[in-house]
Amino acid sequence: MLFSIDNLLTSEELNFFIDRFLQAAFIDGKTTAGWHAKLVKNNQQLDKTTPLAQELREQVQSILKKNALFQSAVLPKIIHSILGSRYDVGMSYGTHTDNALMGDQEFWRADVSFTLFLSEPETYSGGELVIENSDEERSYKLTAGSIIVYPSTTLHRVEPVTQGVRLAIVGWVQSLVRDPANREILFDLDTTRRSIFAKEGKTIEFDLVSKTYTNLLRRWAE
Repeated sequence: MLFSIDNLLTSEELNFFIDRFLQAAFIDGKTTAGWHAKLVKNNQQLDKTTPLAQELREQVQSILKKNALFQSAVLPKIIHSILGSRYDVGMSYGTHTDNALMGDQEFWRADVSFTLFLSEPETYSGGELVIENSDEERSYKLTAGSIIVYPSTTLHRVEPVTQGVRLAIVGWVQSLVRDPANREILFDLDTTRRSIFAKEGKTIEFDLVSKTYTNLLRRWAE
């Protein structure tokens, strides 16, 4: 399932991230790419070993844990491998698929990917995130503070930046539910029961949908 959340960040949170980016030390983005992705990755990333990078990771995790839509749709077990990225003029990231497993000491599965845009789209040219499907490809260039969430299994790329600077935060999620089709069923059920509760309160229908949701989550969760 692919979806976006507009204005995930408040203006204060957005300013916090941009301020930290201005203070940060950047390194070659190839250091975190797989052996084949290194061939097409040309960007800069925050040095993930610094306290500043750790602060940014914790802030992103905290924001996503509080977002009801993200939690319901993704069912995160762990939000991991969060990176700050910078694309200057001429930089891009060619077509690739994200690594199935990530981590240094401990391996986490990458089920869901996300890109949190920090630069306003009118401040740079190019730099679109392009996600390929079986029959088409779509490009995304969201407003600053908005996030796009998409399957890690897709082929995707970042188009070359031709003017300005593209700042973003990327990360991955190991979901409690590995199968994306099962996650979508659970999301639909959760959306339905919340709608019933908002309109009618705790009815018999709400209880039955909640029972089904809970038992399927119990069956599918890892």
